[in-house]
Amino acid sequence: MKAKKSVVIWLFTGCFLIFIMVLVGGITRLTDSGLSMTDWHIITEVIPPLNEQQWEAAFDEYKQFPEYQKINSNYDFQLEDYKFIYFWEWFHRLLGRLLGVVFIIPFIYFWVTKKLDKETLKNCFVLLFLGGFQGFLGWYMVKSGLVDNPYVSHYRLAMHLITAFITFAFTFWVALNLIYPKKEPEYISFRNLLRFTYFILIIQIVWGAFVAGLNAGLIHNTWPLMNDGKLIHESVFIEQQPVWRNFIEGKSGVQFIHRYLAYVVVALILIIWVKAKQLTLTFAQQQSVNWLLILVGVQFVLGIFTLLYAVPLSLGVLHQIGAFFLLAGMTFSLHRFSR
Repeated sequence: MKAKKSVVIWLFTGCFLIFIMVLVGGITRLTDSGLSMTDWHIITEVIPPLNEQQWEAAFDEYKQFPEYQKINSNYDFQLEDYKFIYFWEWFHRLLGRLLGVVFIIPFIYFWVTKKLDKETLKNCFVLLFLGGFQGFLGWYMVKSGLVDNPYVSHYRLAMHLITAFITFAFTFWVALNLIYPKKEPEYISFRNLLRFTYFILIIQIVWGAFVAGLNAGLIHNTWPLMNDGKLIHESVFIEQQPVWRNFIEGKSGVQFIHRYLAYVVVALILIIWVKAKQLTLTFAQQQSVNWLLILVGVQFVLGIFTLLYAVPLSLGVLHQIGAFFLLAGMTFSLHRFSR
């Protein structure tokens, strides 16, 4: 029992650090800090520049890349401004390293001392892969903004974000396996509804990343209709050719998907809540469904205000955190109806 408790604490520590990473990652994105560190050194960049000479050298290096040359050089962008954006990217990378250490060292200890059962050990190897892949995606994403275009690829941003969310969800799931070893009453059709909703929520989070990557939250800042009081604004169809590209690369088209898919997510969770009332549930199952309704309501309202105020830093970060907690709630609900 003690061994199981220590493994659960370790896994929840990982969940918490992933949450902090997502939070800092959101701030990094919204403050345009992600391209401030133009190199990738696993060891040496753990320590930031310590004196003015080192800061000037880092700033001079940053000036060789497109973000400064095409955007920031047009403004009164000084060393103090660079220090600000450098901090957030450095802190984000530092958290990634810390997360790696917090996972790997206890994992080796638990593995060597045989404190992990066969299923948990297998799942931990999956987590190890996900963590490494997430680090690679971070590098791959930043690289896309250091060549010609001073913006990271919104596809790579979406991959980086959704992998972080999936890594968190799987870590949470593995911890829940240890906390709830006994099976709950099974309702197969209800579980399948949860699975479908989970999939739609993942799609919604991906399109949220597309919106962030394309700065698509800075247009159509009206609700419930788009600009000019239209349900579907004509700009949804004309930014890209052929038409279908608008929904993955056009600002209006991407926002259109994210805006109206939110209604689908809310509707599905309402259906889940209503159907749950017709079932005989355990306390954990009932609470999981109730929390889903609360979380989706909060997230929907946050989405509206984030859009209306054109994505200020505070609301942008809160909206991303809301997505994180909603995915956590969905993961908990699905787990309670799957095991």
